[in-house]
Amino acid sequence: MGHLEERVHDFIRRENLLPPVGRKKIVVLVAVSGGPDSVCLLHLLHKLAASLGIKLHIAHLNHMLRGKASDEDARYVERLAKALKIPAAIESIDVDTYRKKHKLSLEEAAREVRYGFLARVAESAGADCAALGHTEDDQIETVLMHLVRGAGIAGLRGMSPVVEMNTRGGVKMRVIRPLLEVSRKETEEYCLSHNLKPRIDATNTSLDYARNRFRYGIVPILRKSNRDIGAAVRRATETAADIMSFLDGELDKTWSDAVSVNPLGITVDKAKVLSLHPALQRHLLRRVIREALGDLVDIEAVHVENIMEALSKPAGKKISLPRGLKFYVGYDKCLLTGDTVDVCPLPEIKRTHRLKVPGVTLIPGWRVTADVVEERDGEGGFIACVDLDAAGRDLSVRGRRPGDRFHPLGMRGTKKLQDFMVDSRIPVTWRDRVPLVCSQESILWVVGWRISDAVKVTDSTKKILRISLYRRN
Repeated sequence: MGHLEERVHDFIRRENLLPPVGRKKIVVLVAVSGGPDSVCLLHLLHKLAASLGIKLHIAHLNHMLRGKASDEDARYVERLAKALKIPAAIESIDVDTYRKKHKLSLEEAAREVRYGFLARVAESAGADCAALGHTEDDQIETVLMHLVRGAGIAGLRGMSPVVEMNTRGGVKMRVIRPLLEVSRKETEEYCLSHNLKPRIDATNTSLDYARNRFRYGIVPILRKSNRDIGAAVRRATETAADIMSFLDGELDKTWSDAVSVNPLGITVDKAKVLSLHPALQRHLLRRVIREALGDLVDIEAVHVENIMEALSKPAGKKISLPRGLKFYVGYDKCLLTGDTVDVCPLPEIKRTHRLKVPGVTLIPGWRVTADVVEERDGEGGFIACVDLDAAGRDLSVRGRRPGDRFHPLGMRGTKKLQDFMVDSRIPVTWRDRVPLVCSQESILWVVGWRISDAVKVTDSTKKILRISLYRRN
């Protein structure tokens, strides 16, 4: 076993990259672009297959971005697969069309398409994991890029040797990176010594891409100060990983008390989160976002900091996050949800609807019943009992209007409806949809919260009107 083979073999064992699957051979899907790193990875895993107890399957995606050169890459990988007698899945997807459809950058679109493709092939091939050819140099560039973007400790951790990833389509995939302690120079020398003649992607030298600017501009300058920058970055990533592991353990102790999942999204208890150490607050919020998205792609430290700042602000604050997420700040609870989700469970009332008293009135989203009863019964929530003579029979249901005032039960006079809603901690996103039962003169009931003092049932009440609202589709 050669020196590089032995190092990669030891790294795979030490980092537990291969999943435990019993006595059967582990199927490893190898992503092969045709470049030196992925070709080196494929060749090494092929030589180590017997000692590792693995079977290989190749996946190559033609991004259709470089014309004939992309087609030649695909043909090269096909020939390599045949030479090594390894089954291969080779497909073409127009990444530029995908980019335009989903309004992404070219790099974002390529990443989404690539991981989606790998997940599909892994599933169809029965693969237990997908191996990527990321090297020590890729790790250095990634960590530096994260730091420049302000990603904090999580970004300093860089790429993990093994990670469970969720694709856009919701498919889970175990991703391993066996070459994270191997330099790009070593993969090129390995290919040369084994006469593999990998393909060279001309775009890898273009300074139009952020990674290439770090690769050819910043990293060489840093190497002048520290020739072994790879080892320095590795120590930093290991330290960051230890810190994140500790935070994971601490967060597990409080997660179920602070976070809950509901049909609208993920709810966070504001007081419980604010009681945590700031480091744990950040870690909790990152995990909440990861629970919602499946990963933290495009999520940066600034997004978490914006949420932390909003937690100490009055209710009603809304934070927009990447990939369509919204974070709504309430009085006691906060909600993380998709921007297509209607965070208010109350149907919108667009106009004034006259009520049948007594009788049943159907309005969009609601069924309203008004019954004259002998005794108060079932009050609370969406059922209220009022004095019929005080309320009258000319009643209607509508939403709030500018300048509305209300005389809440138990108070001496009226107050602005807006102030009542604030004092009652009615969520900002609900206020325009809260039904109001009104007479010609005033608001008689803020549905779900309180009736007017002017129509309360007393000992002198002769007839009781019970009004009930029911949600309907």
